Order: sequence, then structure tokens, then C-alpha cells
Amino acid sequence: MSRRYDSSTTTFSPEGRLHQVEYAIEAINNAGTAVGILAADGIVLAGEKQKSTSLLQPSKSSEKMYKLDDHVVTVVAGLTADANILINNARLQSQRYLYTYQEPMPVEQLVQRVCNYKQAYTQYGGLRPFGVAFLFAGWDEHHNYQLYMSDPSGNYSGWKATCIGQNNQAGKGLLKNEYEETATVSDALKLAAKVLQKTMDATSATAEKVEFMVLTKEGGKLVQRILPESETTAVLAAVAADASNEGDV
Repeated sequence: MSRRYDSSTTTFSPEGRLHQVEYAIEAINNAGTAVGILAADGIVLAGEKQKSTSLLQPSKSSEKMYKLDDHVVTVVAGLTADANILINNARLQSQRYLYTYQEPMPVEQLVQRVCNYKQAYTQYGGLRPFGVAFLFAGWDEHHNYQLYMSDPSGNYSGWKATCIGQNNQAGKGLLKNEYEETATVSDALKLAAKVLQKTMDATSATAEKVEFMVLTKEGGKLVQRILPESETTAVLAAVAADASNEGDV
């Protein structure tokens, strides 16, 4: 019976489900993993770079991490083309707010605007949901560091640490067991690397397959930084060393 309701985003099935939204979420569950962790002194985002063939030219910019404004960044899992539409919308909303009120847009308000746009694509005929999920990380003077997750339905929620993409349940289980609110950015980087190693299909994570971004305050100024390959390699090596030490014990 569910097939009768597959082609419509605006019609509920007798079980109260919107199948097209569920299929969009399933597409995200097959995408490269993305991790977000709230630390005491910043936020860490991490993502798996999926490369289907070695013949592809390496991307000249980040494949997973995007800057929305000076105080907000995001990591995506799902269809990049869909993500680009929503990222451009978020940047436009943020700049309009800045122009109107002469102050940065509160992080949650920006997330809410993007989610309202996404929700509209589940309620009007002739449209399909965006096949992408986001982790938004930002800082504002109202709530300091914040981490939000948003899915194709238009729902969003605040998190201390979470994981989206393939094998996300395994990643969330690891975060639930090992996350500590007092962790520093350095600790959060190691935990994010452990999550990626657990969720990735590859036998081991390398600097070519993963990337990290940190959002911190330095000298009163907010800094967004994608780790270069040398630092990424050092983080992965430190995690591997810790794992071998635990094995020896």
C-alpha cells in the first residue's frame, strides 16, 4: 500500500508517514560521515571525504565544510548540489540580518530560517525534499558556542555531540560513551577522529580521506580554521598511538 504514497511529499500514508522525506533521510545515511563536537573552548567539525575514483582531480576547496558567516560554519552530508542551494540561502539571510540590524544574526535564528525553507519543500506539490543534512556550528553573544543538526524534514535540534551520514548510529554510540563536557578542542579532535575511524568503510582514516575544522576564539576574535594535512595526520597518529597503548594494557 505504501507505493500509493511514494510519489507525493504532501500526502501522509495511513501510518502517518511521508515516504519521500524518509527516502531523503535514507540518502543521507549513505553519504560520507560528518561529526560535530562541542568543546569547552570551541567546536570541532569533522567529515569523511568520499572519492569514488583516483582519477578525480582533488577539490580546490573543502568538500564538506562551508562558511556561512564570520560566526557560523556548517558541515554537510548528502547531495552537495542540494546543499549549495541551502548554503547560499543561509548566507543571504545572514547578510540581510547584518545589513538591517548592524549585528551578526543569532545562530539559532539562522538555523531556523534555513529549516523553514527546507520544510516548505515537504508541504507543496511538485517539489521534493532536499537530500542533505547539516551540522551548524557557531558562536553568538546570547548562547556562546552552539551546535545544531538539521534533516530534510525541516526539524532541527541542539546537540553537545552528534554524527550524521553512514553508520551514524555507531558513531553516536561512541560519542555517548566517551564525550565529556569539559573536553578541550584538542580532546574533541581526537574523539572526532575515533568516530570517523569507527564509521568509515576504509580500514583506516588518512589525511586524504578526512578533514577537520575548528571554531575557536583567539584574542577575543572568532577564528574558523580547516586543519592542513600535516595537522590532520598528527591527530590521526595520536589516536592510533592511544589505541595501541590501550591494546597493550
